[in-house]
Amino acid sequence: MKVPTVRCPYCRAKATLHPSSYVFGDAALSDNLLYVCDRYPVCDSYVGAHRKTKLPMGTLADGDLRHKRIEAHKSFGWLWESGLMTKAQAYKWMQAKLGIRSEQAHIAKFNHYMCDQLIRICDQAKQNNRMVARKEGVRP
Repeated sequence: MKVPTVRCPYCRAKATLHPSSYVFGDAALSDNLLYVCDRYPVCDSYVGAHRKTKLPMGTLADGDLRHKRIEAHKSFGWLWESGLMTKAQAYKWMQAKLGIRSEQAHIAKFNHYMCDQLIRICDQAKQNNRMVARKEGVRP
């Protein structure tokens, strides 16, 4: 499979595939791969890549968007970690709630707005779950 040409959405420079140590140095916890903007570190955008295919996992993100995506992952992960849904059910639920197709249902592709929307609906689900549990006398 040919490695795609990836461009930075912030500065339009090309992004190049590197080992994660390129960004994280000795603190890199694994041999993961990243697409990193060629203007790094001036332009602080990168995204993970799949080891087998070398395809980007999503879109390049700067520090703010990476942080927002981490928050969205934490909020979303609660749905199956709590036992409320399976992971597959949670992804179907996300698609229905956000009105997106399965190929769009990847937090690594989300912008700030989509992350905020996902966090909001997950927080609502958590709150609803707590209210139902209280009514039923069950600990959430």
